[in-house]
Amino acid sequence: MKLRVALAQINPTVGDLAGNAELIAQSVKKAQAQSANLIVFPEMIVTGYPVEDLALRPSFQAASIKAIEEIAASITGDVVAVVGYLDKGPKNCVAVIHDGKIKARYVKRHLPNYGVFDEFRNFVAGDESLVVRIHGVDVAVAICEDIWHSLDSISARTPGLLVVPNGSPFERNKDDVRLALVQKRAKEIGAPVAYVNMTGGQDDLVFDGDTIVVGKDASLLARTAQFDDELIVIDIDCIEGSSKPDVVISQEPAVHADSLNSSIATPLSDEAEMWAGLVMGLRDYVGKNGFKSVVLGLSGGIDSALVAAIAIDALGAKRVNGVAMPSKYSSSHSVEDAQALADATGIHFRITPIAPMVDAYMGNMVLKGLAEENLQARVRGTTLMGISNQEGHLVLATGNKSELAVGYSTLYGDAVGGFAPIKDIYKTDVWALATWRNAQAVAAGQTPPIPERSITKEPSAELRPDQKDSDSLPDYALLDQVLRAYVDEDHGYEALLADGFDPELVRRVISLVDKAEFKRRQYPPGTKVSGRAFGKDRRLPMTSRWNEK
Repeated sequence: MKLRVALAQINPTVGDLAGNAELIAQSVKKAQAQSANLIVFPEMIVTGYPVEDLALRPSFQAASIKAIEEIAASITGDVVAVVGYLDKGPKNCVAVIHDGKIKARYVKRHLPNYGVFDEFRNFVAGDESLVVRIHGVDVAVAICEDIWHSLDSISARTPGLLVVPNGSPFERNKDDVRLALVQKRAKEIGAPVAYVNMTGGQDDLVFDGDTIVVGKDASLLARTAQFDDELIVIDIDCIEGSSKPDVVISQEPAVHADSLNSSIATPLSDEAEMWAGLVMGLRDYVGKNGFKSVVLGLSGGIDSALVAAIAIDALGAKRVNGVAMPSKYSSSHSVEDAQALADATGIHFRITPIAPMVDAYMGNMVLKGLAEENLQARVRGTTLMGISNQEGHLVLATGNKSELAVGYSTLYGDAVGGFAPIKDIYKTDVWALATWRNAQAVAAGQTPPIPERSITKEPSAELRPDQKDSDSLPDYALLDQVLRAYVDEDHGYEALLADGFDPELVRRVISLVDKAEFKRRQYPPGTKVSGRAFGKDRRLPMTSRWNEK
């Protein structure tokens, strides 16, 4: 028995109930044009996701309920729509809509309370399963986290199809985990599974879609491209209803003159996945918050060059402003490499020397050593913020995860900004992505955006004569190995020694990371692409006498 199912992989905006309703209406119209029997939307598509403490506001709950009622009234005809929204309670719900009415509701049963999720704080869990008969097929519903737990209550009801609305954020390699999970659940319940996920950036999260359909034997039937908005419509071989459904919408089998099969997208490489996530995260943060353009300091180094390339791909070169701010310690190639990037890409570019401003400070107070170095960074930060205030650009911070981990940034200096695109990728990833992006340009017959010298030269903050990052930090290749184990995997001192790292290196890195927590609290948000980013993923006290050593 076939059911024609549409899955709407779309990009909502938190709080934009009217805009999200319009996205829903457009998708329903497209699904009806292809004679879909069922259309499934992502988790909480009406409100956007995650709504965090907005869920606790009675006014927001009421607005969501009103919106779902209006959406239901607008969906007429044979198609059944499964639409996620916020209900009173508050509850993370989906409404099952048919012919202008809400025929059933399902409440998310398993609330994630780890990593970036605080759903115990925001929602009340449901405790019932839902099965709805559509054209003779018993369709069960689970929401996102539900399928990461036992589906015994659903299996016992022998559904003919399981649909899963999701708000599943992107992480590196998560696509492989998702597919394996969906296939495992299909085998367990003995029925096809249709898994739909949203796209788009929301604060520091980015959603990659990766909508999946598998048969009852776990064979992959359809898969969307990551990070693209898409409506897929597919005929799914389902099992005829044999359980006692909660609601019967239609009993007669669906009949279609044609047969629809959907495509299986080619998986992205690791670098392509990360790049698409970083680009989408920045594009949506800028667009959804009403900014028209961005500005960043271009030092000629690899980090600022990579951020500029991401911004260009996200927004277009004419919306990107680069500022070179040489000091008396800046090398000649710093400005040359920044100029080369601007010439290659067509971004707006200016040179604003900071030496006169630094001299004015130094003429009124005595600062030496680190204080003098940090003053230069803070003058640069003040310069960028001044340009931002004057011209309306969003300032992009250019620090990477390695620097953020060990506190190798200056508060109110290079840490200023409204968004930090590469705060969740380590320095070694920065080099890998820069090399990959240039190779993509060459393959497409275009000029590489990042100057080769920015990639190959030794990193330096250029705040004192002949300064190199290696003066203050271990080699990045080794440092990043320790950081991945300590930060991402929570390996303590003894575990790091067991991993084979030198004790003195471990003590040094742990000390740097632990002392920098107060800096990370004040750093701008940035797109999460790893399994454990600084911020909601990793919450540690700033004041603590616990010492791993």
